[in-house]
Amino acid sequence: MLTKQTTEPVATLIFLNEIRASTALIYVGFALRGSSGRSVMAFRLNRRSVLRGAGSIAVALPWLEAMAPERSARAAAAPAKRFIGVYTPGGTVLEKWRPIGSEESFELSPILAPLQAMKSRVLVVDGIDMTCAVGEQDQAGLVGLWTGTSQSGSATGYASGPSIDQVLAERLSTGQRLASLPLAVRWGTGKARGLPSPMNIANYATAPGHAPIVPRLDPIQVWEDLFGTSDLAEAGAWDKSILDALGRRYSKLAERLGAADRARLEEHLTHVRHLETRVRAFSSCSRPELVDTTGYDPRAGLESSEGVEVTSPTTDAAIPSVGKLMMDLLVMALACDLTSVATLMWSDTEAKHSLPWLGLRDNLHYYVRGGGYHPEELTQAFTWYVQQHAYLLEKLSQCQTANGTLLDESVVFFGSHIQRPPTSGKTDMPFLLGGSGGGLRTGRWMQNAHRSHNDLLVSILNLCGDERQTFGAAEFCAGPLGGLT
Repeated sequence: MLTKQTTEPVATLIFLNEIRASTALIYVGFALRGSSGRSVMAFRLNRRSVLRGAGSIAVALPWLEAMAPERSARAAAAPAKRFIGVYTPGGTVLEKWRPIGSEESFELSPILAPLQAMKSRVLVVDGIDMTCAVGEQDQAGLVGLWTGTSQSGSATGYASGPSIDQVLAERLSTGQRLASLPLAVRWGTGKARGLPSPMNIANYATAPGHAPIVPRLDPIQVWEDLFGTSDLAEAGAWDKSILDALGRRYSKLAERLGAADRARLEEHLTHVRHLETRVRAFSSCSRPELVDTTGYDPRAGLESSEGVEVTSPTTDAAIPSVGKLMMDLLVMALACDLTSVATLMWSDTEAKHSLPWLGLRDNLHYYVRGGGYHPEELTQAFTWYVQQHAYLLEKLSQCQTANGTLLDESVVFFGSHIQRPPTSGKTDMPFLLGGSGGGLRTGRWMQNAHRSHNDLLVSILNLCGDERQTFGAAEFCAGPLGGLT
């Protein structure tokens, strides 16, 4: 009998332009017993099976019991299967961020309060200093965040080593369509003018030279690149539902599934239709170009320069909806085995965008230091970012896998490039870990005596099965942190 699921799954999808033989349905005649308790003759599905419709349209399936072996059990302390990194600008207001209490009995601070429902799934990692951040105050922080290295050559140099996401991509994303998925929202503001710069690059390649990797900015382009609806769009039928192209194939598959799997499939396809509706809201019902969205211009920064602040109020106003869509796309890409590594940047180190949905009309940089230090307004902004963290964790926790959920099998690293906004101080960095991948023990406030954040990075690698003892610049790494598991 299959293990009964305790988590309500969230439907996931992926549209593929090419269907490989390995994704074909594999029929195995053995008896299953679904959640209804009724024995049914079912077939076995490959984890990457798809439901194919007319032309080249196909919808990948969510995790179903028919994809599991006859008995499924969670492996104890298995290495994490996925890594997600999330960057937020500006640092934090430490006295409003730091919890109170003891390691396992603590109260979340005002800024972290939105995580209350997910408190048992996060580890607050306190007392970590970013000692590798040698260079320009903001740039060095972002360069070092995921690389553990200082700026290369000069104050305007990039990283001198790879970022942790790219290192893990080589380990975790083997055989998947994408090595990693770097995303960004409202990126390239201020002096960078929408172009790559140490002020806005956090991802660096593993190959010699460690080339900077520009994140994907346009949610419509991400949708098309990853979920391949281009055939319908080119035919002038962008407004035609993908589901309508599936025809009778859905009905035939549903007839072979148990009651629980049929319910999951129904929820999955409902989510497909819902997401299609959301994407169309940005698309003007035609095949979109790189910047063909309603209100949101992913490259608005191209119009800005030092001393010339060109604002984009409609783009700023769309940050919450576009950010949510990006998180949903990220989760679906992971859940459908498109990749096992993803990162999301909520802006860049300058963050010269406003937050009108919070009633903050000046840009975030103004509240950080451009107009003096404004802790009250920053507390409001940083609390909103934590609300987004909670949303991402919740989505990961609702996506079922054979042995639990995506959150059970992942390590999620939340952080910024500084801690203290007015001075760009980098002691006591505002770092959080989420998930249970690698046996990470959450539901705690872990206080450290000013350990280097390189030690945290190598610990994340260890959670993912990489046994190295140093990462980044060796002089800033004393070895893995103890007590994470």
